[in-house]
Amino acid sequence: MIVRILGEGQYDLDDHALDALNGLDTQIESAIEAGDEEMFRTALQGLLAAVRASGTHHDVDSLDESDLILPPPDVTIDEVRDLLGDDGLIPG
Repeated sequence: MIVRILGEGQYDLDDHALDALNGLDTQIESAIEAGDEEMFRTALQGLLAAVRASGTHHDVDSLDESDLILPPPDVTIDEVRDLLGDDGLIPG
């Protein structure tokens, strides 16, 4: 699976990493529903850190399409609220 963090680049992750990412995505959704900026920021940073820690940098020269696109670390809670679908940031 190829995951892009906007403004940062792509990471290759094993499919089993998706379970951990989904847990963090659920925390982001809960924070947004509660309007809790601090919880949102913590959960988002955790999600992005998990992608960085679990993945390896994808070849910069590659034109491979990302399977999942995550917002940059400086995104606002309102911007993510607008991005969320029924499945959160991470489908599944």
